[in-house]
Amino acid sequence: MTLVSEHIEPDTRERILVVAERLFRQIGYQKTTVADIAKELRMSPANVYRFFDSKKAIHEGVARTLMGQVEAAAMAIAERGGPAAPRLRELLGTIFRMNTERYVGDNKLHEMVAVAMEQSWEVCEAHMLLVTEIIGRVIGQGAASGEFAVNDLPLAAKCACTAMMRFFHPQMIAQCATKPGPTVDEMIDFVLVGLGSNRAAR
Repeated sequence: MTLVSEHIEPDTRERILVVAERLFRQIGYQKTTVADIAKELRMSPANVYRFFDSKKAIHEGVARTLMGQVEAAAMAIAERGGPAAPRLRELLGTIFRMNTERYVGDNKLHEMVAVAMEQSWEVCEAHMLLVTEIIGRVIGQGAASGEFAVNDLPLAAKCACTAMMRFFHPQMIAQCATKPGPTVDEMIDFVLVGLGSNRAAR
């Protein structure tokens, strides 16, 4: 019985998150209730609360899943072989593209992210720390190969992330979409030049 329970619980948690994300996309985070999620799953709200103690916890789980997809794509690029400069370009561009597709192109999901950002939930902070770490890994590889001239690797990674914030932060992506400024490719060029790369040109 214990083995069955161990398999059922993660599966139920996953089903709750999948349904919650769908409802967040369809009717919005603020309008979605735990009762709505429970009804879709044909279970009682009390049963949902067995797995998540609040709507905020469900929200964090959905955000963790979405951010985890971005992290997995970024890590795959970081772990791939080859020159660091083109991989860093691809990495920065991929984070921008995925965040735009997930959060900015979908107004209701953007509402969910806006709430998370405003409350500075730990899941958002952990995500940015990991993204910075992954970027630092590629910069470190470039420094080791002589592609980048970097003296302080953690600082270089933080600077690269800060420079790209307009293209990483969902709210800033949305707010700056129609405002004048550098394109994402122009900013990536700037980052690569700042790292001492002689391969900034695409």
